[in-house]
Amino acid sequence: MKQIGNLALACARKNNVLFQILDGHINVHVGCGPDKRVLCANWNDDEKIAEIIYELNFGKYKADKVS
Repeated sequence: MKQIGNLALACARKNNVLFQILDGHINVHVGCGPDKRVLCANWNDDEKIAEIIYELNFGKYKADKVS
């Protein structure tokens, strides 16, 4: 739960990203069209949320690779 704010900031800096919290789950929609991906985690799973943040900032979904 401590990482939700960091995830929100990472999403806010990106184009083509939708960040949702619904029924205790976090969904991050990355990209658009057929290349769209959804990254999911429970709202209190800080380890998984940190992995999503890493992918958005440094991994396969960093700005220059998002469609």
